[in-house]
Amino acid sequence: MQETYRTPPLPLSTPGRNLLRLTLVRGITWTGFLGGIIFGLDVLDFKLNTVAVFSVIFTMALVNLLTWWRLSWPGPVTDKEYLLHLLADVVGLSVLFYFTGGANNPFISYFLVPLTISAATLPWRSTWIIAAYILLAYPCLMVFYEPIPQLTELPENSALNLHLLGMWANFMLSTSLITVFVYKMAQSLRQRDADLSETRERSLHDEQIIAVATQAAGTAHELGTPLSTMAVMLKELSNDHQANTELAADLALLRQQVDTCKVTLQSLVSNADRSRLLNPECKPLKSFLKQVLEHWEVLRPDVRYCIDWPNSNLNEPRIADDITLQQALINLLNNAADASREPVTIIIQWNTQEAQIDIHDQGPGIPMEIAERLGQTFVSTKSKGLGLGLLLTHATINRLGGTVHLYNHKHGGTLTEVRVPVIAVLPKPVH
Repeated sequence: MQETYRTPPLPLSTPGRNLLRLTLVRGITWTGFLGGIIFGLDVLDFKLNTVAVFSVIFTMALVNLLTWWRLSWPGPVTDKEYLLHLLADVVGLSVLFYFTGGANNPFISYFLVPLTISAATLPWRSTWIIAAYILLAYPCLMVFYEPIPQLTELPENSALNLHLLGMWANFMLSTSLITVFVYKMAQSLRQRDADLSETRERSLHDEQIIAVATQAAGTAHELGTPLSTMAVMLKELSNDHQANTELAADLALLRQQVDTCKVTLQSLVSNADRSRLLNPECKPLKSFLKQVLEHWEVLRPDVRYCIDWPNSNLNEPRIADDITLQQALINLLNNAADASREPVTIIIQWNTQEAQIDIHDQGPGIPMEIAERLGQTFVSTKSKGLGLGLLLTHATINRLGGTVHLYNHKHGGTLTEVRVPVIAVLPKPVH
């Protein structure tokens, strides 16, 4: 027997969510009108065309049911469709007010609720359509309507009190609906605009990263030949000057740096494999960080640092052995080493969800005018820097689900806080 699967419903668009709220507003409003009319007929002895009035209420209830059913469709709700629903509301209100006293009905100002909803959720042209209809309907209801004597006659001021009571009930209803539902509708639009803005910024940021990556790939290819030439020449110079101990040591250091550059370029090519980027191997956190520090010491033999490992009873977690993460951490370590001649302090902490790596230097700190833009574009704290390292570092760690924050430390210098997700290792069962 072949099983059939239903595609899960897509999340509602912003007009769709607002239409859902509009159905709730409509249900609350017309239920309140129905209760008021029944109260008027039974208690106040209103003389109404009950068939016409209840037909209007039944029609609006049917419209609400059809709207609820329409929200289950896969197609998105457009602004035009949303406008038609609001027009249906104001037309229904006009017909109901016509049979219940016209402009004398104390609920006549409820016209402002759909107008407020339109102003908060629709373009200005749509709002003017709603406003034009209301501005036309109100004076017409002052002339054409079926009167209710209790609302037009004023014996012993009883009608005045009844009218004021109705106005108060309408004020309470309108205020409650505007406060709760219209606010949420407007909030949905603000959230949508914020999401669109964030998406555009992320797209621009990704374009910068792609441009840098393309340039880096071409540069890596071009650097292979000069590095090979330098390696050959340094080897020949070392052979020619073996007697000069100091020069031989310098040449050996240069050869080591050239070999490191060649290994880095080879790693760049080998680790560009998509399967490795999507499914990196994992290794213990300490082993990974010690590997990063050893590589950093090879690149920067002049650096000094002190590291504080945690005295944690938690089992050591595992972390993705990602070459891009290694390079990102080395970029941050290099920035700290360049900022100050004092030793760099590195503090490691972890829990079952994430590892935190704090890098503290004794440099001048971060100027406040660029602190918020670090990592978002090509901004650097160095006089001759391009800001490329921080941009790539933020992009790499964010891609892995982590975060990077730079602060001015209270004791001077810059504190770089890196948080990356880890894989918790369960303790072995004791037999």
